[in-house]
Amino acid sequence: MGSATAPDVTAFILAGGKSTRMGMDKAFVDFDGRTLLGRMLDLARSVATDIRIVGSREKFAAFAPVVEDIFHDCGPLGGIHAALRASQTDLNLMLAVDMPLVSAAFLKYLINQAWAAPGAIAVVPRDNGRWEPLCAVYRRNFADAAEKALLAARNRIDLLYPKIEARVIEEEELKREGFARAIFRNLNTPEELELGKRRT
Repeated sequence: MGSATAPDVTAFILAGGKSTRMGMDKAFVDFDGRTLLGRMLDLARSVATDIRIVGSREKFAAFAPVVEDIFHDCGPLGGIHAALRASQTDLNLMLAVDMPLVSAAFLKYLINQAWAAPGAIAVVPRDNGRWEPLCAVYRRNFADAAEKALLAARNRIDLLYPKIEARVIEEEELKREGFARAIFRNLNTPEELELGKRRT
């Protein structure tokens, strides 16, 4: 079994989402004196040695190796598909750039659950019935299911989970393991940004 800091896990920061509500690219928004991108890169480095950004090479090449979408404007599924096609490792951690409340402890828990469930193609939290696909671990062969869906213009990632073997981390498990639901909070607006700062 591997460990949460093993080199055979690749971490991807998904930074390609479009957001106009912040007034600037969300990746470069300040959060307690650091950009969201900077925080998420450091968080990813706490659990993996190979860190990449999914987004625009023009914007992000100065920060880490960049993977660009193969299927454009297809939402999170397109970004995850591109990441997995570029990966050389079986296990791949996906992290949205706007989830700075996620802890290294939770990411290590996610990765360890993936090691413990070798048949699971995805290890995905589900909080109060809501899937959290951008704070999850995927095996590289999830790209096959993703590509089939993308070619059929079915871009909703949550529709894929019932069709594959997934290890779902439900709300009760999160509570039992001591992880607060707030870790999944996306910061999409200035108001959410301020609320997130008060929770750190």
